[in-house]
Amino acid sequence: MVVRTIPGIRPILMSLLVTAVAGCATAPTPEAAPEQQVSTTVTGPTPTFVDPARIAANELGAVPILMYHQVTANPAGEYDQTPEEFRAELDRLYREGYRPVTAADYISGRIDIPAGTHPVVLTFDDSTVSQFAFAPDGRPTPECAIGILEEFGATRPDFRPTATLYVNDDPFTLGAPALTWLAAHGYEIGAHTAGHAALARLDGDGVQRELAENVRAIEVSGVRVRTMALPFGLAPADRSLARQGSWAGTSYSFEAVMLVGAGPAPSPFGPVDPVAVPRIRSGRGEVDFDSAYWLDRLAESPERRYTSDGDPARISFPTARSGELAARWSSRATPY
Repeated sequence: MVVRTIPGIRPILMSLLVTAVAGCATAPTPEAAPEQQVSTTVTGPTPTFVDPARIAANELGAVPILMYHQVTANPAGEYDQTPEEFRAELDRLYREGYRPVTAADYISGRIDIPAGTHPVVLTFDDSTVSQFAFAPDGRPTPECAIGILEEFGATRPDFRPTATLYVNDDPFTLGAPALTWLAAHGYEIGAHTAGHAALARLDGDGVQRELAENVRAIEVSGVRVRTMALPFGLAPADRSLARQGSWAGTSYSFEAVMLVGAGPAPSPFGPVDPVAVPRIRSGRGEVDFDSAYWLDRLAESPERRYTSDGDPARISFPTARSGELAARWSSRATPY
């Protein structure tokens, strides 16, 4: 085969080769990443700058934390939804610019969503089979809550399927394999006591036993527990025991404790009480002040909700709201 040389191409190729070799020779050697530490500093690729004023960014706004129970074709309780109702709510959240984060993301201030969108936390209590079940191929069944959420995200690449599942012992009747799958796919596993106990009716030892046993049962699968939800919304007499304690050699320390039913949660950068984080009940329209009610209110008053500036390293908000910022976040504040 005869290879013909195009006139003038050899000098160009040689020039490109010299430039590439020079670039390789002068490129710095990447340093080993330091050991990850918990801090209020967010690291990662520098996002494209978006003028926060142009998109009315408000990272001191309210965050809806939605509470789900059963997702079933035959709802039995006021907190239950059918698969069709759950899909419709996901569709509404997507259309109105909400993007899921976990409860741990929320309370730690690590909210990394696109500019102009709003965080929403999807939480599931009681670890029932309607929330998560395996199909024969090892994936979630298409009609369980997580299967629906995974399918929804698969067709909308900018809607990351994630949630926080508050589990009791023997979660989903599947045990550790379920927890391992969920954690590997970006879901958070939280505590909900060993036996769905009403903590207000237990003494201090009983409270700590319920939570320590639950944490031990979860963490045996290698999953770290960072947040918890109060069964029935009932806090123990000593509220501090809902967040921290120990029993029989197992200690627990939660970053946030979730209530049962209320309104939207405050910004993690504002006046949030980690021992009493409000959640919104999501059901079938049978409870007062449910998710539809609050999503309507936030749509009517968009300035009330958390709107991301797209940069997790900054906290953007109108200057008029500066007084709402908690002091520990001041180094990241960028009022406009």
